Amino acid sequence: MSAPKDIVVIVNSASGCGHGTSSVAAIKAELRAVGQIPRVTCVDSDAIGQAIERAIKDGARLIVIGGGDGTLSTAASVLVDTEVTLGVLPMGTLNHFAKDQQIPLDLAGAVRTLVTGCVKSVDVGEVNGHVFINNSSLGIYPNIVRLRRRLGFGKWIGLAAATWMVLRRGSTLSIKVAAEAGVRRYRTPFAFIGNNEYAMEGFEMGTRKSMQAGHLCIYTSRLTGRVGLFRLAFRSLFRYLQANDDFDTMTARDFVIETRHSQLRVAVDGEIGMQDTPLHYRSRAGALRIMVPLATSVEER
Repeated sequence: MSAPKDIVVIVNSASGCGHGTSSVAAIKAELRAVGQIPRVTCVDSDAIGQAIERAIKDGARLIVIGGGDGTLSTAASVLVDTEVTLGVLPMGTLNHFAKDQQIPLDLAGAVRTLVTGCVKSVDVGEVNGHVFINNSSLGIYPNIVRLRRRLGFGKWIGLAAATWMVLRRGSTLSIKVAAEAGVRRYRTPFAFIGNNEYAMEGFEMGTRKSMQAGHLCIYTSRLTGRVGLFRLAFRSLFRYLQANDDFDTMTARDFVIETRHSQLRVAVDGEIGMQDTPLHYRSRAGALRIMVPLATSVEER
């Protein structure tokens, strides 16, 4: 697919509409440098979905999103099962999705990919109708994020403080997971559901080699209690995790999580919300079209 001469770019105002290398002016300059006629708009986070829908109605076939993983997740929820392709300008803190797809993190490289790359269909996950591109989780992680926001500190200081407070409590979650392969019961501090399989140990920890396997991977911790949680946090910090010792894993195309609670706090690509139980998870194989570097598409075929 050759990039159209009229690329629609939508930038999250919280990510790249100020000054600096990721500003709107810089994006326009990079697009012109590769022969494109830029149409760049800057919108608030809660207006991303509406801006994408308007672009689709106007006939856009490649919609480029500037922002972090949360912004891309919002875009994916609108673009799944359409013929419209998602382009990525990584402007978040971690940019997990872009890294896993080997999309350059620098602005010039990401813009170049829009012109020289190719279209690849990748999987997304879904829980109770909410789409996610990276992961969903239950238990301590949603509580850590919620507490960090309540504390009101800076992001990293708040994260450290909230993590300490939640781990010190040592709470666990009792769940039943019903999948095609059978039923498993867990008492665990967290359940992490990845869109495809994540590396959970070594220097590749937290990355995915493929997003085209058509399944979700569930990770639950074997370590419980305060001592176990601090041990897990320490091992994670130094990448000493051992998949067989620290985690129980299961892959499935779809499954249901039941608990005694009528609602659970669920993280979906970092966004936290209460959801009714049971939680219905499923993989939507090949539902999202994205623009990636040519070598990335070839490697995963």
